[in-house]
Amino acid sequence: MKNIKIRFFILCLCLSVTGYTSASARTEKVKTDIDWPAFMQKQDLIWEILPEYWYESAYMGNGMLGLMIYKEPGQNYIRFETGNCSVHDHKAGSDLFAIPRLLTGHFALHPEGTIVNGTMHLDIWNAETKAEITTTKGIIRLHAYVHANDMVMLVQTNATDGEKNFRWEWIPASAQSPRYLYAKGEGKWIKVPEDYSLNPAPEVKPEVSVQKLRAGGETAVAWKETRTKKNERTYWITVTHSYPEATAEILDKALATGTGKLQKQHRTWWNHYYPSNFLTLPDGMKENFYWIQMYKLASATRGDRALIDNTGPWLTVTPWPNAWWNLNVQLTYWALNASNHLDLAASLENAIYNNIENLKKNVPEAYRKDALAIGRSSNLVCESGEIGIPGVDKAAEVGLLPWACHSLWLIYRHKMDDELLRNKLFPVLKQAINYYLHFTYKGKDGKIHLPQTYSPEYGSAEDCNFDLALLSWGCRTLLEITGRLNIDDPLIPRWKTILEELTPFPTDPANGLMIGRDVPYAFSHRHYSHLLAAYPLYLINKENPEEYDLIEKSLLYWQGKSGAHQGYSCTGASSISSALGKGNEALTYLDKLFTKFLSVNTLYRESGPVIETPLSAAQSIHDMLLQSWGGKLRIFPAVPDSWKDIAYKDFRAEGAFLITASRKNGKTEFITIKSLAGEPCIVVTDISSPVFKGKRQFAATALSESMYKIDLQKGEEVIIYSKGTQPDFTIRPVNNSRTNCFGKKKQS
Repeated sequence: MKNIKIRFFILCLCLSVTGYTSASARTEKVKTDIDWPAFMQKQDLIWEILPEYWYESAYMGNGMLGLMIYKEPGQNYIRFETGNCSVHDHKAGSDLFAIPRLLTGHFALHPEGTIVNGTMHLDIWNAETKAEITTTKGIIRLHAYVHANDMVMLVQTNATDGEKNFRWEWIPASAQSPRYLYAKGEGKWIKVPEDYSLNPAPEVKPEVSVQKLRAGGETAVAWKETRTKKNERTYWITVTHSYPEATAEILDKALATGTGKLQKQHRTWWNHYYPSNFLTLPDGMKENFYWIQMYKLASATRGDRALIDNTGPWLTVTPWPNAWWNLNVQLTYWALNASNHLDLAASLENAIYNNIENLKKNVPEAYRKDALAIGRSSNLVCESGEIGIPGVDKAAEVGLLPWACHSLWLIYRHKMDDELLRNKLFPVLKQAINYYLHFTYKGKDGKIHLPQTYSPEYGSAEDCNFDLALLSWGCRTLLEITGRLNIDDPLIPRWKTILEELTPFPTDPANGLMIGRDVPYAFSHRHYSHLLAAYPLYLINKENPEEYDLIEKSLLYWQGKSGAHQGYSCTGASSISSALGKGNEALTYLDKLFTKFLSVNTLYRESGPVIETPLSAAQSIHDMLLQSWGGKLRIFPAVPDSWKDIAYKDFRAEGAFLITASRKNGKTEFITIKSLAGEPCIVVTDISSPVFKGKRQFAATALSESMYKIDLQKGEEVIIYSKGTQPDFTIRPVNNSRTNCFGKKKQS
């Protein structure tokens, strides 16, 4: 009887919604009321006290060059740290002492007097930094930026008479592995190879510094000083690697263009970048933080420039001078999907798709005929050295390329480019999963198992949950691809067998997901590698009540052992909570990042400087507001109770949909969905009695009380709101009380 009532309810709902349109011929249209310069001014970083360290500095970049500005601690000068992502060593080997990125050096602005105080302001709308340094003899004003397109950095100065003779000095860095330099300082835990050979000292001449490397290759830093009006100077700077002769050409071109035209070009790029999406939150600090991450991402990469590694263009002395694939790269790139910045995400695609031969060399030779892999850390062209062999090597960390392929899959799903899928992603994913297939075996229980592999940052286990999840996801995705593209691949039966017979994820009835078979989660660890099936893969998810309980239990037990937790333990827990629809808990976990781990400029340290965790927090915010896994568009799926008013525009979802949505007084007032690819459109929303309007009459079928299938075609847009209401269809900033939360503030 109960089932009959449920079916009758759904039937009535379907009849009331299918094909519904208002009798009115009026077509609703969403407008925007955003004063972008004024809105972005609220997001700037402002230092009322001069910053003094990497994790306090003002930072700028163009996806290749980087510049950081701060007062040198304990010294009387302003430091301008330069960087270029292409600068790296070329020694034999594949470790962090052989092929790391290398420091270039910094400029020092030595004032005539003693620095008394100063202020700094990073204008993220224009990606420019201004500063005012007060000394005992006068004032020096700075204006600096890294040009958005050209490989040139400009620093313009204006000094009062007492400081007109300040001194500008180039101080080259030691061209040794930053991991070596860290080990010689605070990183005593790092073992330096006995045969590590030092690179020679740089050759510094007027306006050029050349660093030759023992294994070949060289780096050049070049600069020119020009003077215009009284007490005004401009410094033109560039950094190149392996082709030092290019520096003169770069600077000559910039000088010929002139400061006015260069600045106009620079600002045009940045002012066109931000409006690709819009987000406003009632929590001013989170809103401010979000836009700084959008600035940071475009400073760190471009589609045709460097892969974002652990420091981006802002390399410093650190134990992490390359790309890490056991978490860091993945965290870094996730936020580019929903924020509608897939143009930037192309740098990850290029890093993998353009370096297939290096991925092949990362596999033990016996398996290179059909497999690809990547190790824990690599340079920016994916050279990592050979990964381990499951069941043979204790630390066989073999799931990292499949996990990177999941990030590539997300990029594909957000743009639905089937040519890319066929020619690039499918062959890479197939060969990444092939490495697993060499080692799977059938046990006495009739199930398919994996020998011992390594769960990132925890340890080794047979039937490791991290690898079972990636193997399962990989086979499912390969079958989805072959079905979509009508590919008759000979491995289809094998992938199907894996999915049918793979051993279940090892679980502890009391505590949830384990590390692997016979290996419980027994001691605190910061990584959620054993929870990958829940997030970001969503292989187990809230739509199954038993799986919901398993995820919740696993999350609480993981978080209950908090001794080793770091910042990304907070962002991971936040996103997993959002996957469960628990917005209050998601915000609570995210707040821990802000109160315990975040620096004043939103950069981050774990032993040494890294940048991925704050970027992943931007994705944690996305996960509260939009989820699109499993072919469903979930609008506001995990909003905290305290976030009453929210609006976003042109967030991008899987299936290549652009979503705009507004929430007021704790309720969703309207949603627009635009289809860019014509994929099936299923929306989950809390809007009651929804109407679906557009340029034609849509057929909208209720699949449940809050889920609707809409016959939206490619290029079409639908607006959804509650029947009988007349929302203000305008996206504008919401009122929040806090602005310019980041930077270094005076004590009140």
